[in-house]
Amino acid sequence: MDSRGFIIAGVVALGLVGAVGSTAQPAGARPVVHRDAPPPEPVVVELFTAQGCAGCPAANQVVEALSEDPGVIALTYAVDYWDYLGWPDTFARPEFARRQRDYQAAMRLRSVYTPQIVIDGRRQVSGAEGEAIQTAVEEEAARRVFPPQIQFRDGDDAVGIGSGRAPAGGAEVWAVTYRPGLQTVTVAGGDNRGRSVRHVNVVEGLTRLGDWTGRPILLALPGDVDPETQVVVLVQGRDDRRILTAALR
Repeated sequence: MDSRGFIIAGVVALGLVGAVGSTAQPAGARPVVHRDAPPPEPVVVELFTAQGCAGCPAANQVVEALSEDPGVIALTYAVDYWDYLGWPDTFARPEFARRQRDYQAAMRLRSVYTPQIVIDGRRQVSGAEGEAIQTAVEEEAARRVFPPQIQFRDGDDAVGIGSGRAPAGGAEVWAVTYRPGLQTVTVAGGDNRGRSVRHVNVVEGLTRLGDWTGRPILLALPGDVDPETQVVVLVQGRDDRRILTAALR
């Protein structure tokens, strides 16, 4: 496949480059991804957790292990809806619970819960089901959807989203800011009171950057990001919430 270029805002060029291998793939097929090499599009694993939740430390450990896979972007969202029980979570923000409820609506689930793991915005698994989580991640890694390319502009103050087929209802572009690596908290209340609980890649902020309709677009990134944090950009269906692609800045 030849290189293709396009211009964003008249001045920013993004290349869309593909390659043809020795074995042809049928249209829409995704090649098997070996775990020693990251896939073209990473699998996004989102854990919704709470520090006072009895089953959450074990789910945290599962996501911590997944975060070591180069083909996985693992994100931990602390929710606040257990705070009324006297289990205030030190990482929780209301917008994280709203994100979880958006998945609930898209997947037609009866309720939200912790620990819940959402994979590529397409499917959810209980955080207690370690083997099922691994299987789901591997299945998503084998799925290729030919998404738009994401490219960060020099200076990392903006991100370009390339052309492609947008889902029904269009898509949104999100910047998720998180603190990479591990954080350990001694829990003050709930079922884990007094216990030291580890969290990986704790999300600190969600910013909706704009809409993507299938045409190239250039969007400004949040300008007040702590230099010790990491930003991942997600292109996500507005209605069905499936994540088309993701990239780390």
